[in-house]
Amino acid sequence: MNMNEDIKQALEVLNKGGVILYPTDTIWGIGCDATNPEAVKRVYDIKHRTDNKAMLVLIDSPAKLNYYVKDVPPMAWDLIELTTKPLTIIYEGARNFAPNLMGEDGTIGIRVTDEEFSRQLCFRFRKAIVSTSANISGEPSPANFSQISEEVKQSVDYIVNYRQHEKKQAQASGIIRLGANGQVKVIRE
Repeated sequence: MNMNEDIKQALEVLNKGGVILYPTDTIWGIGCDATNPEAVKRVYDIKHRTDNKAMLVLIDSPAKLNYYVKDVPPMAWDLIELTTKPLTIIYEGARNFAPNLMGEDGTIGIRVTDEEFSRQLCFRFRKAIVSTSANISGEPSPANFSQISEEVKQSVDYIVNYRQHEKKQAQASGIIRLGANGQVKVIRE
């Protein structure tokens, strides 16, 4: 199956409120429509995770940030433009997401993906897509597809074929929290 076919299948599942397993610009992710509370709840259930631990989302373009964040701090634009590796930024004032996806303090982690598959998927879905590591909460994050547990694989509605064969060890993204008043806190380098 080629990438385009894979994207079509994944979009069909996402549009029905389903959950997918897909490659991203970092590690493999469990994904769903970031605006659908039932789909988001399923992802928490798959991970055996309480829903007061927010999950991050992927978007395909910085232009979409203003739709999801009330006031994007000016520094965010520079960080996105200048970063050479995947960077998740935690923003205050999240909006237009499923309520159970955001942190209790109204924050959300957003990453603009540069990887071909996830970028195309986000672009064609026209909404943010949840991207949380493809593991049960508390277990190590899989560095490639072969390390994803059977339990996780059997819990999702669709597993993307693209990039399954890759063996390289993927890294999680860096995480920075930006406060509205200009504070910057590095959470993970």
